[in-house]
Amino acid sequence: MNFRLDGKVALITGASYGIGFAIAKSFAEAGAEIVFNDIKQELVDKGIDAYKELGINAHGYVCDVTDETAVTETVKRIEEEVGIIDILVNNAGIIKRIPMTDMSAAEFRQVIDVDLNAPFIVSKAVIPSMIKKGHGKIINICSMMSELGRETVSAYAAAKGGLKMLTKNIASEYGEYNIQCNGIGPGYIATPQTAPLREKQPDGSRHPFDSFIISKTPAARWGTPEDLAGPAVFLASEASDFVNGHILYVDGGILAYIGKQPQ
Repeated sequence: MNFRLDGKVALITGASYGIGFAIAKSFAEAGAEIVFNDIKQELVDKGIDAYKELGINAHGYVCDVTDETAVTETVKRIEEEVGIIDILVNNAGIIKRIPMTDMSAAEFRQVIDVDLNAPFIVSKAVIPSMIKKGHGKIINICSMMSELGRETVSAYAAAKGGLKMLTKNIASEYGEYNIQCNGIGPGYIATPQTAPLREKQPDGSRHPFDSFIISKTPAARWGTPEDLAGPAVFLASEASDFVNGHILYVDGGILAYIGKQPQ
């Protein structure tokens, strides 16, 4: 029963679709009350409709997670309307695939703002009530780019590397209050965000990047959002009460694999 989330209020940022939606669905199945946000009312409405189709009564809020004032006000509303947030998943994120020398400083800052500053802002907003309640779970959606570099993702890798260290520091600073902060590092997941990298070529062959990922993944496939469900429930539940400051990579084995020897 310690994997159950009954009676817990879980906030998953940017969970109208994709990875955040899959994690929220798994939390609901484990008994949690689901709260999510998105930046536009249209996206929130679509998310609520998608949850309703699954029989989940989710609470949706319009909130820009890079706006500290908006986040503070939204967290206060959630506490008043739903309850104290027991579980936070910092899922909202963006990526800009631009060569570093072509990327403007403004574009770099935008990625850092959404992928690193926002998790700081939202975590900061929920931690005081977690301290008062005597427990809390924070899960940061990191990345393999928390460990590795690759062409065209300098801002994303910098942000996710920073998020890994923010995760460790939250664990260090607030572990004594029975707050566990861990990260999940997804491998290459089949989502709308990665769809362009999986498009078939005009001749019917795989996209070159698609072929590259398959060759580098011992599981020989892209992950699915559902592959993250079990790890997320574990890190949100009492089963992980002595797991803190850890990044759990859900990558099909990529980080463990040097790659096939050329034939």
